[in-house]
Amino acid sequence: MGQDEVFLGVCQDGQGTGLLWDQPGHAGGWGLSMGSARAARGRGVNGICRHGQGMGSVGSLGSARVTRACKAEAEAIEKELLEDYRFGRQQLIEIWGHACAVAVTKPFTGCWHCRAPAALALCGQEGAGGDPRGSPCPGSALLLLGPTIFYPKRSPDPLYRDFTTQCEKMDIPFLSYLPTEVQLINDAYNAVVDAVLGAEAEAAEGREPCAAILATLKHVRIPIVSLDVPSGWDVEAGSSGGISPDVLVSLSAPKQCARRFLGRQHFVAGRFLPYDVQKKFELNPPKYPGTECVVAL
Repeated sequence: MGQDEVFLGVCQDGQGTGLLWDQPGHAGGWGLSMGSARAARGRGVNGICRHGQGMGSVGSLGSARVTRACKAEAEAIEKELLEDYRFGRQQLIEIWGHACAVAVTKPFTGCWHCRAPAALALCGQEGAGGDPRGSPCPGSALLLLGPTIFYPKRSPDPLYRDFTTQCEKMDIPFLSYLPTEVQLINDAYNAVVDAVLGAEAEAAEGREPCAAILATLKHVRIPIVSLDVPSGWDVEAGSSGGISPDVLVSLSAPKQCARRFLGRQHFVAGRFLPYDVQKKFELNPPKYPGTECVVAL
């Protein structure tokens, strides 16, 4: 092992025992020495490795312990994508929107289209407490859900106006008001997509229309799918009597509040992140199977 190489542990791949090591900055990633040296990045091997703070199977090195980003780290990742890698805001929203639509359908395979409309998407407004990732995403992504949208306070941002127009032109219906009778929502939809508040929205939680929406969400009986940070949760501390989502879809990387998530499935939509960003922020992302843009933890 060279001076800059980091020892990760001992593993066995059926053809011999070897030492697992990682060379920082090396394009090939981790490899094996002293024994079978055929394993390389992406090849599953059986055994135990130690990487960073956690223990995990070598075959799923990336998911040994997925890093949960604090608020400052999440902001820094997004800033780097926008400024250094020259991702556009529209491009990021389209990537996140498509990944969220894919993730939302996964827990309900087999019954998703048993009735229409299938999902009620509750969207917030950027700059008024809403999650910019929750404003209506491209209509082509939302068509995967067969949704109805409730978007009570529309953003004046031309980008979100364009997305809203796309949805309207594709005949995706918008509700003019959210029923206060929770049973009406339970009977009409298969799931609620919570995209009301984001990481910056603590101050907006008690203001209308957010307060009324959150009060309704606390009483629905159909599954709630929250995007990135469940509405009403602190991005680091988690819930303090807020909603209890059944599914969480983390964008780019899980946030620290995900430690408090007790629902049925947690998905991460971060396959698009450049390798150098993953390494810089020590994200230790999970392995994405095939061509999937999301993966369940």
